[in-house]
Amino acid sequence: MSYITTNDGSQLYYKDWGQGQPVVFSHGWPLSSDSWEGQMLFLADNGFRCIAHDRRGHGRSSQPWHGNEMDTYADDLAAVLDALDVRDAILIGFSTGGGEVARYIGRHGTARVAKAVLVSAVPPQMVQTPDNPLGLPIAAFDDIRAGSAANRAQLYKDIAGGPFFGYNRPGATPSQGMIDWFWAQGMQGGHKNTYDCIKAFSETDFTQDLKKFDVPTLVIHGDDDQIVPIDAAGRSSARLVSNAQLIVYEGAPHGITDTHKDRLNADLLAFARQ
Repeated sequence: MSYITTNDGSQLYYKDWGQGQPVVFSHGWPLSSDSWEGQMLFLADNGFRCIAHDRRGHGRSSQPWHGNEMDTYADDLAAVLDALDVRDAILIGFSTGGGEVARYIGRHGTARVAKAVLVSAVPPQMVQTPDNPLGLPIAAFDDIRAGSAANRAQLYKDIAGGPFFGYNRPGATPSQGMIDWFWAQGMQGGHKNTYDCIKAFSETDFTQDLKKFDVPTLVIHGDDDQIVPIDAAGRSSARLVSNAQLIVYEGAPHGITDTHKDRLNADLLAFARQ
């Protein structure tokens, strides 16, 4: 397997498929780079080089006690791009990975970046504050932390079997395979790392990072996203990023990388080819 070593000695697993302009993927919580396999296979088959790493503490990467926050996640992404000497990249971030992409641009700029895509992404900020009234109450994230500490195996099954894929909506047909796949990725991550990541994805304010975007940006979000509500996230991000394009998937849940895979793949390919 392929690994990159960060400045603090952490090992980041990565996959590197295909040839062409690089497309670099950042995954959601508590998943791994495997969650992007549908998009990576499709885009690699269509002439792009697809790169994705497991965030520290997730998947096959190291599980360090420290550094489970957005600044370090962004620096780890920079380490991947630097080690592979990636240039003219299209950065695509899903959910927590969207925060990672935003913080990367905020801290490292766009010298290696041609375009950016935020998919069901957490920016500008998930938690409700006086300056962010559309966010979710901190109690919602305290509940996730409590569930993680008490029985994270059951928490992941409950999330995957309910709001993540929209399986709790009337008429939905849950896929046990998808639920099990989400669970397996989550349980591969470190307990401490995935617990700390809840604070990272919910409380980090990416407003100033989004204002630094100076490359073509696509924002894609489902308007029935129960995990990262579109008004607080996708629509707000699209307003903050200069000249961003917003595509709303009507009735779509959070996990559109799977539930709306074909549509998402087509939209990503069209944007990448622009």
